[in-house]
Amino acid sequence: MSDPSYRLETNPDGVATLTLNRPAIHNAFDDRQIAELNAALARLAADDSVRVVVLAGAGKNFSAGADLNWMRRTGSYGEAENLRDAKALAELMQRLNELPKPTVARVQGAALGGGTGLVACCDIVIAAESASFGTTEVRLGIMPAVIGPYVIAAIGPRHARRLMLTGERISAQAAARIGLVHEVVAEDQLHAAAERVVADLLKGGPAAITAAKRLVHDLAGRPIGQELIDDTAHRIAALRATPEAREGLGAFLEKRKPGWTL
Repeated sequence: MSDPSYRLETNPDGVATLTLNRPAIHNAFDDRQIAELNAALARLAADDSVRVVVLAGAGKNFSAGADLNWMRRTGSYGEAENLRDAKALAELMQRLNELPKPTVARVQGAALGGGTGLVACCDIVIAAESASFGTTEVRLGIMPAVIGPYVIAAIGPRHARRLMLTGERISAQAAARIGLVHEVVAEDQLHAAAERVVADLLKGGPAAITAAKRLVHDLAGRPIGQELIDDTAHRIAALRATPEAREGLGAFLEKRKPGWTL
């Protein structure tokens, strides 16, 4: 049996690091890796001991997108086979985007095509100064279709038009300016910067963070009207009544750490 195309390590604090592990081909993915990552994300979503997921890439690059050997194979597929493959990749992006745990992308080197898509699906993105990004699909005669909703949500349609039409690469600094990346750090500070973000995430109540993530997804783009106002009021009222919320408030008033912190 082939080795897994990823590594998964979980520490005692509940931080799971999911590392793309095909460094010889710049962590480009194929149908096998997509299936394995889908299964891994499903397990992480269901594991109550996991509180934060860090997505990383082994070697010099985060992910160069689709494996060219896989792309060659898909060129001989019929429409039905290509649709099956596209739906598997779409499922991966959706699973990562909607994972009920906070996600942190730790990016070095190239994050291209589907690699940029994975970045756009993560909640927080920390990039090394050397990182580069791009939706390069048009240069292969295809388009960034299944990653499109997530990239557009991250950077907006105006920036997406330029990147998706030109297929150009942009620097980590440029990616930060348009909202794809949250923080750019020196290469040797990448792990430490990601760990600081993870430490902040671990200070929040697990259920509250899941609810806050869902809140952003559900509210984005909705007009502010009575329906939305009522929705948010119901959400906070329901959360306030939970044991986690009572513990958080009690810890604050008693000047102690809440039970979910170690």
